[in-house]
Amino acid sequence: MAVDRSDITKLSKLARIQISDEAADEAAKSISDVLALVDQLQAVNTDGVLPMAHPLDAVQRLRADVVTEPNQREAFQAIAPATQDGLYLVPQVIE
Repeated sequence: MAVDRSDITKLSKLARIQISDEAADEAAKSISDVLALVDQLQAVNTDGVLPMAHPLDAVQRLRADVVTEPNQREAFQAIAPATQDGLYLVPQVIE
């Protein structure tokens, strides 16, 4: 899939962005190059290739799943305009 100047011009009008013909040509070429690379990547046969989360066998160090902050809900809700049963009350915005 190739992008040409007319596509960029249409997009610039939709985005209300003024773009020169030279910049439109350059943008069209850049986008076309990216799309060509995507087409090239999609052509690769990946059957039998296992998906991986990271190219290196790195292991994410995780911290212990423990609460480290004290519960201050009552202190925060004490300064709120309106609360009820532990919830913040807000004005209705949708009828």
